[in-house]
Amino acid sequence: MKAELFERLLAERHARRPAILVTRLADGAQALLADDAVSGELTLSEAQRAEALRLLRADKSGVLASSDGALFARCHAQAPRMVIVGAVHVTQALAPMAAMAGFEVIVVDPRRAFATAERLPGVAVSTEWPDEALARLAPDAQTAVVTLSHDPKIDDPALIAALKSRCFYIGALGSKRTHAARIERLTAEGLAAELSRIHAPVGLDLGGRSPAEIAVSILAQVIRARYAPHPDPLPVPQGFPSVTSGARE
Repeated sequence: MKAELFERLLAERHARRPAILVTRLADGAQALLADDAVSGELTLSEAQRAEALRLLRADKSGVLASSDGALFARCHAQAPRMVIVGAVHVTQALAPMAAMAGFEVIVVDPRRAFATAERLPGVAVSTEWPDEALARLAPDAQTAVVTLSHDPKIDDPALIAALKSRCFYIGALGSKRTHAARIERLTAEGLAAELSRIHAPVGLDLGGRSPAEIAVSILAQVIRARYAPHPDPLPVPQGFPSVTSGARE
């Protein structure tokens, strides 16, 4: 590997930005895909670049099928992160589930009575305001942000920060009515073009009712988004009919 490409790769890893190194097996020519840019001496077609990025989102390495076996893509990505805003009952179930699924989990809630080690054992907890926490955490393409506090003063700053980032998933607790009001507020912030990225009501429509069941549906949707074959947001789910007018409203 040429020195300048190696230095670029080190810089991307140090900044927690995922990158993928593509090598042509015939002669060792290489290209580095990182932050939507390609550097190096190897030229990639749009199809090869798209396939390499799919591997990167899935945190996998392998031969690019579109290259007739001539190109090998080596993924350099940190563990995926899940930032959960709001140390609520659903969070108490979701945090350990996400950790078991391989996510680095950070719970953010400025309400110190909720964000305690007793309520969230073994979980990294921050009592910063969400905009401050996300500014420090710098969500990237390996990050999912889930807002569960059901308090606009807490959830909205997190959503604004997430919408301005490249995180692969954004989910927000709340009924359709709650989300409609949220859309109005965020539109006023100049984010109308990004609002389709928010999955709300959050989670796949599994019909769950308990906090643990809702947590399962959220994690399932996050995993589906992470391995989606394209970066576009998936259709917004219809939510949980049995919960819409209750705990999620």
